[in-house]
Amino acid sequence: MDEELTSILTVISISELTEALRKTLGKRDIPEDEIRKLADYLMSFFGFNDEVIDNLLRPEDRDVFYMLEEVGILTTRREEINLKRGKLWRIHYWIIKKEHIKALAASEEEEDEEEFGSVYDSISEEVWTRD
Repeated sequence: MDEELTSILTVISISELTEALRKTLGKRDIPEDEIRKLADYLMSFFGFNDEVIDNLLRPEDRDVFYMLEEVGILTTRREEINLKRGKLWRIHYWIIKKEHIKALAASEEEEDEEEFGSVYDSISEEVWTRD
């Protein structure tokens, strides 16, 4: 199955989106209730679609979308169309990254702690003893 068809068939739940937002935006000290509201807000734009046309967004919405692009939840693409009058028309789209959201939602909470734990495990006992 090609990548585009897989993306179309992939559905994310509100709980998966909330968990992915918690793991990305929670590090920025955004409260839990705001993360849930943001998940609902984002789903109101995308629902079962993968893309949203940028022209539909208000400036405040676009600011939120840029923040979500920074944390890897959204990405963009653009399409250029030649009009009959010879003008070029650019259409910008926001794309929700379903596979990334699913991976974030399924990932372990604190990977960083495991990394540091393994560093200490690799140090021999002799280093920890004092004379």
